[in-house]
Amino acid sequence: MPERTSYDAVIVGGGHNGLVAAAYLARAGRSVLVLERLDHTGGAAVSTRAFTGIDARLSRYSYLVSLLPQAIVRDLGLRFAVRKRTVSSYTPAVRGGRPTGLLVGGGEARTRESFAELTGSEREFAAWKRFYGTTRRLAERVFPTLTEPLPTRAALRAAVDDDTTWHALFERPLGELVEETFTDDLVRGVVLTDALIGTFAAAHDPSLRQNRCFLYHVIGGGTGDWDVPLGGMGALTDALAEAARGAGAEIVTDCAVTGIATDGRNAEVTCARGTIGARRVLVNASPRELAHLLGETPPPPAEGAQLKVNMLLTRLPRLRDTRVDPREAFSGTFHVAEGYGQLERSYRQAASGELPAAPPSEIYCHSLTDPSILGADLIRQGYQTLTLFGLHAPARLFAADNDATRERLLAATLAELDTHLAEPLADCLAHDADGRPCIEAKSPLDLDAELGLPGGNIFHRELAFPYADPEGGGGGAPARWGVATGHPNVLLCGAGAVRGGGVSGIPGHNAAMAVLEEG
Repeated sequence: MPERTSYDAVIVGGGHNGLVAAAYLARAGRSVLVLERLDHTGGAAVSTRAFTGIDARLSRYSYLVSLLPQAIVRDLGLRFAVRKRTVSSYTPAVRGGRPTGLLVGGGEARTRESFAELTGSEREFAAWKRFYGTTRRLAERVFPTLTEPLPTRAALRAAVDDDTTWHALFERPLGELVEETFTDDLVRGVVLTDALIGTFAAAHDPSLRQNRCFLYHVIGGGTGDWDVPLGGMGALTDALAEAARGAGAEIVTDCAVTGIATDGRNAEVTCARGTIGARRVLVNASPRELAHLLGETPPPPAEGAQLKVNMLLTRLPRLRDTRVDPREAFSGTFHVAEGYGQLERSYRQAASGELPAAPPSEIYCHSLTDPSILGADLIRQGYQTLTLFGLHAPARLFAADNDATRERLLAATLAELDTHLAEPLADCLAHDADGRPCIEAKSPLDLDAELGLPGGNIFHRELAFPYADPEGGGGGAPARWGVATGHPNVLLCGAGAVRGGGVSGIPGHNAAMAVLEEG
């Protein structure tokens, strides 16, 4: 039970952003209550023993870290760390009738050689170096602004200080830049994938939703690196819950919030334990859920577009491309059916209501970089995890029969992976204590049902460019920090805030800063 009947701040939802906000506010001396409907905190950033009788704690939903600012880790004194991957990616291919592939990592010389072997020249590697040098400079300028008051569009453009880059990434469909920069279809596809994580779009979509997704995937930490959370994603949220409690915040689980009432100055939060007063309410849930709690008209429906698969293997499968060690290929991002043309065909098939014939996906092995998520016996026997994230799987495809469609798409996705393996993946799957294969798949509709992600959208709604819209902002501190709602004392602190999405803590930080700025 909550210890009080009224708090300075009540936070609805105990996901990582809500815990960040709670820790900052409690450290500033505010009375803080976090209410979580599940029996545990963490939201989508959790570690779970997903398979019966198996000592493996998998990052069940979110799984890599890029956007979490080190300043948050330092400010909150978190016992949490990430580890770099030695290989960025491996993309298998067939050229001239023989298996080959593109390895990015293992040092510049090796990467250069891989590009040359695949494409037949030095051109694509030189273009790759220039392209990611540009995104690195962009990241260095944009990432620090994410934990500052929301800049205007003009101010962010001035910070970028490169009109060519600004025009290419903020004003033109990303496909134009990719096609101007690269000639090889496989290289183009590897670049484009960062624009399609959880985002259903074509390379030339005039809405630029693919550009916004790409931006957030290349600016993290000022480098664009995607790192492995040591101990799994739950290590982060466990550390955040510990920091919040240590600072004096109360966290109550198994306590669903059913309503929020506010007059703009004071609020009441109705939950399973009664009605609690609050000066401010911070909502670490989607804009759809916020509207429901306020009794307001919900925003336009959001839609997720991914298949998430967790697996445990007795060993990594052998590859048809024998020049590459599976331990290298799967330690980075292993791209399947993600050539540029393949991605466009899959998009068009899904947009027409069909499952992609060759489902695109990307896979990585957490346990190669961080074996601590496995029990000692599993490590000794050589077991490994695999995480697969499938693209172009919009929620609409699952509406008629979620279970059957999920199984069909899973089978097709694994069959596509098998085309690049020297042995079927099924032969490598571990089995749980009941004899079942250690594999689980989650569709967008599953993510909606389990986590409240609207339509399974991992960003809660479409991502926004990280600047004020319209120009100038207005509306006090919440608007200045990109966390405003239609009510002055109700703030969004989850992925649906401006500059939300991903495991970042940024919306939680920014909502806390808005509260503290207002006093």
